[in-house]
Amino acid sequence: MDFDFATVMVLAVLITGVIWAIDVFVWKPKRMASAESLKQQGVGEKVITNTIKEPVLVEYARSFFPVILAVLVLRSFLVEPFRIPSGSMMPTLLAGDFILVNKYAYGIRLPVLNTKVIGLDEPERGDVVVFRYPKEPSVDYIKRVVGVPGDTISYFGKQVYINGELAKQTGLGTYTTTGEGLRMNGADRRVEKLGAIEHEILIDRSRPSMEGEFIVPEGQYFVMGDNRDNSNDSRVWGFVPDENLVGRAFMIWMNWDSIQDRVSWERIGNIIE
Repeated sequence: MDFDFATVMVLAVLITGVIWAIDVFVWKPKRMASAESLKQQGVGEKVITNTIKEPVLVEYARSFFPVILAVLVLRSFLVEPFRIPSGSMMPTLLAGDFILVNKYAYGIRLPVLNTKVIGLDEPERGDVVVFRYPKEPSVDYIKRVVGVPGDTISYFGKQVYINGELAKQTGLGTYTTTGEGLRMNGADRRVEKLGAIEHEILIDRSRPSMEGEFIVPEGQYFVMGDNRDNSNDSRVWGFVPDENLVGRAFMIWMNWDSIQDRVSWERIGNIIE
């Protein structure tokens, strides 16, 4: 999306903070001096009160600054909400899911600049990550990490091989659901194991497999959608650089099913695995 919320919030913090600071150190002392002068002249209390009173602009800046700052800190360094726009991560995530993303899981990054200032953990195979799409960084994508730096990832016959070893899949039968997931009814539903993570995937046998072998460079990651035959991912456009990472998705906090025009209460609070 082109709307850069972080930039808007940073500008709002700067503007309100500067206005408030100017008032504290410049305008307010002048008002107080004027009020003291009027008091010595015997001017009425009402006039003095009006002289001391903050301008409306300053009042708004003082009120909104801490609120905007708190929101900026929360979204930039702790947790940020995102909405899932497509079915590329089905059955794990559906279009209409509203998720929470841990912003500090892979290090503390400065808002807007997206520069990592404190390194923490690194993505592991199986993590569901939000990142800035390398081809268009203003757009956020969500996929699952399949390959970490140094891995050789192969995808043949609708199966993943990591460094030559098959990622085990277990069949769960035919996928059936309602609402947003309806269009994938009839797909093969499987459990795949990536390292210690077991997660569900969908396989559409009616579509050709996007096959190939990929060596993951240092500082980059290979990602795929759980809806394997309906995902625009690393098989198409390449790797995700570490600097493009936004955070790790961990929970669904709301879902709006636009097909049935209702909230899917059963999805609320589900942990993303």
